Amino acid sequence: MKLTYLGHSAVMIEEGQFKGIIDPFITGNPLAQISADDLSGITHIFVTHGHGDHIGDTVDIAKKTGALIIANHEISAYLDKFKLRTPAMHIGGRTKFDFGRVKMTNALHGSGISENGNMIYGGNPCGFVIEINGKKIYHAGDTGLTLDMKLLENENIDVAFLPIGGNFTMDLDDAVTAADFIKAKNVVPIHYNTFDLIKADPDEYKNKVKTSETVILNINESINI
Repeated sequence: MKLTYLGHSAVMIEEGQFKGIIDPFITGNPLAQISADDLSGITHIFVTHGHGDHIGDTVDIAKKTGALIIANHEISAYLDKFKLRTPAMHIGGRTKFDFGRVKMTNALHGSGISENGNMIYGGNPCGFVIEINGKKIYHAGDTGLTLDMKLLENENIDVAFLPIGGNFTMDLDDAVTAADFIKAKNVVPIHYNTFDLIKADPDEYKNKVKTSETVILNINESINI
């Protein structure tokens, strides 16, 4: 399985015929080194919450590729108007798909969708535990530190993508505690250095995490598991 970091919180997952992307914020992302038009063959899109830097290019990518969008009920209902394929899930739900299983986990954040100067209710923010061919990836989405993360130790996560930028999410030190709670084999820091408000040093994070192997991915760099 190949996992590629596209910047901010955007992560690509490739395994056989499956090509999924989580939180595809490409257009307007100052760290992105590709354009949304460069993304082809996407089969699935995962949306953790409705903020523009996470829902991102979801609609355009799905229109181009026919990708299935996995999101909470409220975001799925919002996306229905674009005539997209989007089966709804919600917090705590675990569902089988053709590629494997997905569990939607709790996140402490907001999820409002901005549209034409209005804020549309986007339901509860979430994270995802995505299981494909016996490998498990956890993407925390945008969240503060929560004791619920201790439950993820039972999932035997192979790679956990955790925000470290602070201000809108966990900061670096809280993300160290999160890594200790989850005890994934590998942790990858995300959601940092995109904007001044979320500047953080991934090397400092790596030096502080003791319970997992920390993998710092540059933009468009991949890890294979």
